[in-house]
Amino acid sequence: MQKKILKNNLIYFIILLFLTSCSSVPKYPQNACKIFGENYLWYKSAKKSSKKYGAPIHIILSFVNQESGFNRWAKPKRSKLFKVIPYKRASSSFGYSQAVKKTWELYKTETNNHLALRTRFKDSVMFIGWYISKTNKINKVPLNDSYRQYLNYYLGWGNYAKKTYKTDKKSIIYAKKVEKKSKIYKNQLRGCQKSLDRNKYIIF
Repeated sequence: MQKKILKNNLIYFIILLFLTSCSSVPKYPQNACKIFGENYLWYKSAKKSSKKYGAPIHIILSFVNQESGFNRWAKPKRSKLFKVIPYKRASSSFGYSQAVKKTWELYKTETNNHLALRTRFKDSVMFIGWYISKTNKINKVPLNDSYRQYLNYYLGWGNYAKKTYKTDKKSIIYAKKVEKKSKIYKNQLRGCQKSLDRNKYIIF
């Protein structure tokens, strides 16, 4: 009887652990310190991306916030036929970074990271760092220029070079939001990053 109870408790624990891991959205998405306090491995992943590609952590985080709201399963809404029937999605964007399939495949090929998943935070922030670094090389946008970096991310390198943002009001609005959010995250991280770095030996 006792073994059965222990077995049932173990099953419940595994289910709870699975459900918790599936719930990716942090409780306080507007606060960088609380995001990383709740998900310390996220900080380690964002820092690793920043170190490898030079993209500031606060900008990487603001991209994730804007693109998916930290929802690993995020997808574009479906369009509707006759305003009623669900139809195609606007693009193949998916996951934390909302990377489209074609660009995601390019990232996996260039980095030899063929097992990368768009629903994994670690892979998503590495992708964002990689994209920001590519933008710096292709369109000469500084790594710390969140506004112009996001215009490239949203429109693509070719469209940015063609200055399509001049006629795309949405891209300007979104880029301004990212710029504002990145500044907020930057200021917040000034107060907690030393503490986060001191936790580097924590084992999970």
